[in-house]
Amino acid sequence: MKPAILGLAKPAPSRLHCRFPFDNEKIPSDFYPHKTRVKTMSEPMTRLPEIGCNRRGFMGSAVVAAASLTSLGSLRASPTLKSGAEEAAARLFRSLSPEQRRTIAFAWDHKDNTRGLLRTFVSNNWQVTPANIRSDFFKPEQQNLAREVFERLVSPQWLPKFIQQLKDDTEGRPWGDELSLAFFGDPQQKFQMVMTGRHLTIRADGSSLPQAAFGGPIFYGHAGQGFNEKADHPGNVFWSQALVANKLFPMLSSDQQKEALVDKAPPEAEVGFRQDKATIPGLPVTEMNEQQKSHLKLTLDTLVEPFRAEDGDKVRKCLEARGGIDACRIVFYKSGDIGNDKVWDNWRLEGPAFVWHFRGSPHVHVWVNIADDPAQALNARG
Repeated sequence: MKPAILGLAKPAPSRLHCRFPFDNEKIPSDFYPHKTRVKTMSEPMTRLPEIGCNRRGFMGSAVVAAASLTSLGSLRASPTLKSGAEEAAARLFRSLSPEQRRTIAFAWDHKDNTRGLLRTFVSNNWQVTPANIRSDFFKPEQQNLAREVFERLVSPQWLPKFIQQLKDDTEGRPWGDELSLAFFGDPQQKFQMVMTGRHLTIRADGSSLPQAAFGGPIFYGHAGQGFNEKADHPGNVFWSQALVANKLFPMLSSDQQKEALVDKAPPEAEVGFRQDKATIPGLPVTEMNEQQKSHLKLTLDTLVEPFRAEDGDKVRKCLEARGGIDACRIVFYKSGDIGNDKVWDNWRLEGPAFVWHFRGSPHVHVWVNIADDPAQALNARG
């Protein structure tokens, strides 16, 4: 039988392994079923120093958002195999034993029996492999490398918020205790490292899939103070993004508001690219005035702000390749308006090969799928 791992035996079948049920189930906020998992470490892992993170950076994130307004024509480099997260991922890959590789390292085009092409799969609550990062499966130095990849994939200003999100969404467990990872391909050629958990799917691939931003679809979210959040989403680290987007709505004329507001949101995991861009719902950006467009660009900057600058630049390059922000539409959904306060909890920015879907009810889920080619297939489950 042809091996599925580079130079090694066929890996053990991947299985769904998540401590929490999928969030689309109607469950109370205090319900956390037990799961079987790799034994947790008896001693705490050696903590990697936070990269570029301090209180001033955390409190100044709003200033960074305002200062980051970059014209779509002045872009920096996209991620490469020499980027910080990718180099850390390569060091982690090289440190793996043959036994570890059998569990978490796969061929580039490995297909799972239930999830299909595994390196492109995304969901709101899942584990890509059975081994938690903070477990006896990984050596302490390997856990530190995994933490370094994680920290280099997010912006320093947002790192404390991601840490808080993971803590809140795992009953206060330490970082890595409810995260898993997998490798696809070879870091010396083309590869991807994906990290997954409750309310998190992020990737490092050095642009090995050059058509896609973030290495493929990603997910982030947060249940700040329970499964069913209040209208103002207290404690939710990502709700600020929705507040920025909602400031656009009163800037619109009454006719524009009617076009932008849709009764019912689609199933949240439906973030594939439409074959006919004329079917994209919402208000076309081409119908906005300059002030409205300026605020929409601020919204876009706010959306990419949590992630490393290289990924933000790749987002903008992909967007430009398909007509720029003028090719997009923004839509707000009446359904799921918590408190009926007309601060729209559910909304979406969408273009020919661009979907940023923000679901704020009953708590925040954000699905992101961006490429420079609308032919890219989606592999998602909500």
